[in-house]
Amino acid sequence: MAAPGIKLTWNVKKEQINVDAEGLMKRMKEVYDAIGALSNDDANYDNVVKPAADSDCWYAVERNNLDFLQHVSPDKELRDASVDADKKMSEFDVELSMQQDAFESFVALETKPDFKSWKPEAQRFVERVIKTGKRNGLHLPKETQEKIKAIKKRMSDLSIDFSKNLNEENTVLEFTEKELDGLPEDFIKSLEKGSEGKLKVTLKYPHYFPCMKKARNPETRRIMETAFNSRCIKENTPILEELVKLRHEKSQLLGYPTHSHFVLDMRMAKTPETVAQFLASLAEKLKPLKNEEMALFLAYKKEECEKYGYEYDGEIKNWDLRYYMTMVEEKKYAVDQQQLKEYFPMSVVTQGLLDIYQELLSLTFTQIQTTDVWHEDVTLYSVHDKVSNDLLGYFYLDLHPREGKYGHAACFGLQPGCVGPDGSRQVAVAAMVANFTKPTADQPSLLTHDEVETYFHEFGHVMHQICAQAEFALFSGTHVERDFVEAPSQMLENWVWEKEPLTRMSAHYKDGSPIPDDLLEKLTLSRKANAGVFNLRQITLGTFDQKIHTSPQADTAKVYAETSEEYMEIKATPGTNMAATFSHLAGGYDAQYYGYMWSEVFCMDMFVSRFKKEGIMSSKVGQDYRKCILYPGGSLDAADMLKNFLGREPNEDAFLESKGLKA
Repeated sequence: MAAPGIKLTWNVKKEQINVDAEGLMKRMKEVYDAIGALSNDDANYDNVVKPAADSDCWYAVERNNLDFLQHVSPDKELRDASVDADKKMSEFDVELSMQQDAFESFVALETKPDFKSWKPEAQRFVERVIKTGKRNGLHLPKETQEKIKAIKKRMSDLSIDFSKNLNEENTVLEFTEKELDGLPEDFIKSLEKGSEGKLKVTLKYPHYFPCMKKARNPETRRIMETAFNSRCIKENTPILEELVKLRHEKSQLLGYPTHSHFVLDMRMAKTPETVAQFLASLAEKLKPLKNEEMALFLAYKKEECEKYGYEYDGEIKNWDLRYYMTMVEEKKYAVDQQQLKEYFPMSVVTQGLLDIYQELLSLTFTQIQTTDVWHEDVTLYSVHDKVSNDLLGYFYLDLHPREGKYGHAACFGLQPGCVGPDGSRQVAVAAMVANFTKPTADQPSLLTHDEVETYFHEFGHVMHQICAQAEFALFSGTHVERDFVEAPSQMLENWVWEKEPLTRMSAHYKDGSPIPDDLLEKLTLSRKANAGVFNLRQITLGTFDQKIHTSPQADTAKVYAETSEEYMEIKATPGTNMAATFSHLAGGYDAQYYGYMWSEVFCMDMFVSRFKKEGIMSSKVGQDYRKCILYPGGSLDAADMLKNFLGREPNEDAFLESKGLKA
C-alpha cells in the first residue's frame, strides 16, 4: 500500500482482475444472504445495519481498485479487463439491489420500538435503503421485478460501453501549417508531423479547444467541429437511444410517468415541471444578452471575412462560436489568453491552488513519495486537519492526457471516508483526473485560465470527498443530491476570478514575474463576457436532457438539433450528433444535467453572502463552510446544509447578478 490508511494498490495484473472481482462478489453475496435469512423478529441494528454498512465500506474500495483502471491505465489489456470486471460487478450490483429477503429485513427495522431512538444518520440509512428498494420495484410482483432487473443489467452494460467508446476514440486529422493560421507558435511546435509535411491534430481537449478558439480559417474549424461532434456517432447514438427507451420503460414499470419524474423524485428540484420552469425562465432572462453578443459576433465575422478573403454567409455556425467568443475576450475586454497562459505554469498553479485550499479550509497537504501509482505522471498527497493534525485522507493528481485515458476532467472517489467494520475511521481517498497540456522540451505545461478554473472546480470535489465525515459509506463525500453536488466545487471556482488568489497561483514561466495589474483587471472584468451565449448553451444541454428523458423514445440528433435552434438559434452541423459524445448522459447525469445551473444558484449565494462579505481568504468562513457544507456529506438534506451555512433560505439574486442580469 502507498501510505497508511490507503487500502488500494495499483500493482494490479490483468489476470488477477477477474479473480478478485469474483471473490469480491462472493463475499458481498454472503453478507446479504445472511441479512436476508433473518426473521422479521430477529432483525436488529447489529445483524442488519452494521453488516450492510460495513460491507459498503470495503466493497467500494475493492471494486474501485478494479474498475477505476479502465479510465487511467496506460495498458490497453488492463483497461479492457477492468471494463469486463465493471460489467460483471455492475450486473451483480443489480442482483444485490433487488434481493427481496434482505430488503424485508430492512423494512422490519422501521417497525421496531427503538428505531426512533437510533442516531439520525442510522435512521436515514435504513430509510434510504428502503426508498431505494422501492425504486427498484421490490414492493412489486416478482414478474415485474424480473423485468426491471433485466432492464437495469442491460442499461449498466450500455453505459459502460458508451464511456469506453469515447475513452478509446483516437481520430487524428492532418492540416498544413497554413490551415492552422492564427494558432500560437508553441502549439504548432508541439504537433507531430504527418504525411506530406502536414501536422497531426487529435480531437483531445488540448488540441481541439485551441483550434476552435484560434484557427482563423473557418474551414479548419468546420472540419474540427464536425469531427468532434461525430465522435462515436455510429456506436454511441444507438446506445443512447436504447438507454432512453429502457429508462422510460423501467420508470413506467415503477409507476412514474417518465424517467425524469423517477430521477427527480430524489433530487432537490423534485419534479420535471420545476426544472422546465427554472430553465425556461432563465433562458427568457438571458436571451436579450445572447442576442447582443451574437450581433457582435456577426460584426466581427463580417470584418474577419473581408480582411482575409473568406466568404461571409451572414450567420454564426457552431464552428464559429468559440472563435468569436475568444475574440470578444481579446477585443472588448483586451484579454490576451495566450499572454495570460504564460503566467500559469502548471507547477505554480498547483502549488498556489494547494496553498489556497490549505489556508481556506485549515488543512495541511503533504506530498507522499511512492511508486504505487498507475502511471509515472501521478502524484499522491496526504491531507491532515491543521488544528487536530488528524489524518483525513489522500488524493492523487493525474493531470496530463495519454492514449486510452478518460478524456474529460473529473474527481473519482476511490475509498469512502466512513466508520469501518472495526469501529475506527476509514480515511477517504480520491483522484483528480484531467487532461492539461504536457510540458515540452522548450517550455513547461502552461494552463489557460479556463483550465485553471477547471482545476479549481474538480479539486473542490476532491475536498468534498475528503472533508466529509459521515459515518456511513452511503453518505460519504459527494453522495449528496445530484442537483446539489456541483455547488461546493462551483463555489470554489470564484477564487480564480479574484485578485489575491490569482496573484498567488501565477508567475511568468520565464522570469517568475507576477501578472501585470492591468491584465488581472481585464481578466476579472471579462468574467461576464459571453455570459448569454455560454449559459444558454448550458440551458440547451439541460433542456435537451429533459426532453429525451420525458419521452418514451428519442431521435437524439433531431431533438438536439431542434433544441439548439430553439435556444441558441444555431443549426446543428449536418452529419453530427453531439449527444453521442455527451458522456454525462451515460455517466450518471441522465435527466439531471440541469443540476449544473441549478446548483450554481446556491454556489453564488454562498460565495457572495459569506466569503465576499467576510473575506475570500477568511479561514473562519472556510471553517463554517467545511462544517456546514462539506462535513455532513449526504447525511443531511442539501436544503438544511445551505440554511445552516447562510443563516437563511437561499435565493437567486447573486446568481442573476453574476450573469449580468438584474435580480
